[in-house]
Amino acid sequence: MQDIVYLYDAKGTLIGVQLSPALWECAKPHILAVQKPLSVVETPEPFDAWEEFKQYWDFKYPICANVECLHCGTRCEDWEHDPARQFRLRTATLGGLLVFRCTVCGASIRKKHFKYHMVFEMTPPGCG
Repeated sequence: MQDIVYLYDAKGTLIGVQLSPALWECAKPHILAVQKPLSVVETPEPFDAWEEFKQYWDFKYPICANVECLHCGTRCEDWEHDPARQFRLRTATLGGLLVFRCTVCGASIRKKHFKYHMVFEMTPPGCG
């Protein structure tokens, strides 16, 4: 069995590459490390929900607009006013949940606000 099979369409244009299972296992960590997320259809950010979240803030600590991607290390102190737009808001709830997408690697970042503390969680790109 060949380790690499090139796949062409009827016009002779390369449309894909097939790897043997053994070669895939060797190459997989390297490919996934540099793989860019497929094009993401961006929906409008829920800024109204974010404003409502801020308006009804009643936790025992101040609002903090920092966001950090635990996958690629991207971070900003104020995602709302970040000109690079490294993070896009996907969800904001009055219950204290903020969900962002890292525009650098595609990871999903959750900021969970509790009465006395806040927790960052992350789901790597392609896993959620």
